[in-house]
Amino acid sequence: MKLAILILYFAVLIGIGLYCRKHTTDVNGFVLGGRSVGPWLTAFAYGTSYFSAVVFVGYAGQFGWKYGIAATWAGIGNALIGSLLAWVVLGRRTRIMTQHLDSATMPQFFGERFNSRALKVAASVIIFIFLIPYTASLYNGLSRLFGMAFDIDYSVCIIIMAVLTAIYVIAGGYMATAINDFIQGIIMLVGIVAVIAAVLMSKGGFMASLNGLAQISDPEVSKAPGIFASFFGPDPLGLLFVVILTSLGTWGLPQMVQKFYAIKDESSIKTGTIISTIFAMIVAGGSYFLGGFGRLFSDQIDVEANGFDSIIPTMLSGLPSVLIALVVILVLSASMSTLSSLVIASSSTLTIDFIKDNFVKNMSEKKQVLLIRVLIVVFIAISSILALIQYKSSVTFIAQLMGVSWGALAGSFLAPFMYSLYVKWVTKASCFVCFIFSSVLMIANIFCRESFPVIMQSPINCGAIAMLAGLVIVPVVSLFTPKPDKAMVDSTFACYDKENTVSQKTALGK
Repeated sequence: MKLAILILYFAVLIGIGLYCRKHTTDVNGFVLGGRSVGPWLTAFAYGTSYFSAVVFVGYAGQFGWKYGIAATWAGIGNALIGSLLAWVVLGRRTRIMTQHLDSATMPQFFGERFNSRALKVAASVIIFIFLIPYTASLYNGLSRLFGMAFDIDYSVCIIIMAVLTAIYVIAGGYMATAINDFIQGIIMLVGIVAVIAAVLMSKGGFMASLNGLAQISDPEVSKAPGIFASFFGPDPLGLLFVVILTSLGTWGLPQMVQKFYAIKDESSIKTGTIISTIFAMIVAGGSYFLGGFGRLFSDQIDVEANGFDSIIPTMLSGLPSVLIALVVILVLSASMSTLSSLVIASSSTLTIDFIKDNFVKNMSEKKQVLLIRVLIVVFIAISSILALIQYKSSVTFIAQLMGVSWGALAGSFLAPFMYSLYVKWVTKASCFVCFIFSSVLMIANIFCRESFPVIMQSPINCGAIAMLAGLVIVPVVSLFTPKPDKAMVDSTFACYDKENTVSQKTALGK
């Protein structure tokens, strides 16, 4: 039954990829779905790209173990800050300005917004360096689940996931990933609710599980009684950094912001905001809520020997076969949707902003789409190899680089991108300083971690600080560096006035 469900799921994904080939005749169609994607597809694409196996298996298990039921705050933060506020603050202005500048990628946006090829190349390099290890991390959460459900070697799991993702992304581009994300999102919503109910019932229900969690103590974490069942847990400051990194970080991730480029119109943004927030509250809130009960299974879990990634699979191992199959497809859905978004962002950036802009300037639309498809294969292959190397030889360096990639990307892009949408005085130099600061800080955190202040030795905390620092760096550096050309900036920001006029006329017409 488990295998039959999995095969049916794979067949649907590939069928949708082949069906969406008609949308991939040019770069705009392949990368952004022709900028005509509706609110439901965009909201689900945003949510499924946000939450992968890294969240469901890795973060939910790790932070649930550390903070207990208080880890749910991370999921609430993901919904309110990472989804609701992100859509409200960035959604409309991103769509309008990227259409006005005719930019399909984040580096292209920076290049056009500041009339700077150097800024475009710098952003491309950062994305290329840090998205690949982030992509490789998606495979990690699947290994134990597939081993538990099917007794399949991790290497086989990586290859299957890589090949299937490559097929439907190469065939159907962004539109195929958006439709598949919608289906995967439905699976995630149903799956997380069913799994939480089943796990809690296995421990006597919600109140019995909460009472059991209150009886657990860990002197190394806290001497306070019932700390793992408390509202804020044993380390509120550490939990705050987790909320900041995993919530505010989406504002600066290229594959997340790109969803706003592709949405159809302003009314779709309003609808998408509501859908995306509800989706995040259920999926992210549910994942961290589930992880918060991990210590109820401490008699079956050896974190020292098997790591935090073993917590969630152990909690699920006693479920019925049908539910285990649902969980495997849930995590596979989350990972494949995120993987597809990452490889489209990586390959389109390298093609449009690096190769075409610097080496083959007269590349036709057809050749650009072909090159993007080739690079999708390359990126998926590299990430698969990195995941296999880590699995076979237990290389820790790759895992460390995966941990800092989110902080480096969001720290580099969040502040420059947001300020560029709202204010005219942001300078090119301030963007460069933010890029360099965040990238160097996170790389240094890998190699010189012990030299950092104690609070910044955690990649989570360091990444959150990099993002917050960018919000100060950009305006301060802009005060002391040459201002952008006034005519160019006025022309760019005129797009908002034009859009407002169109919206008012439309409203009056109705």
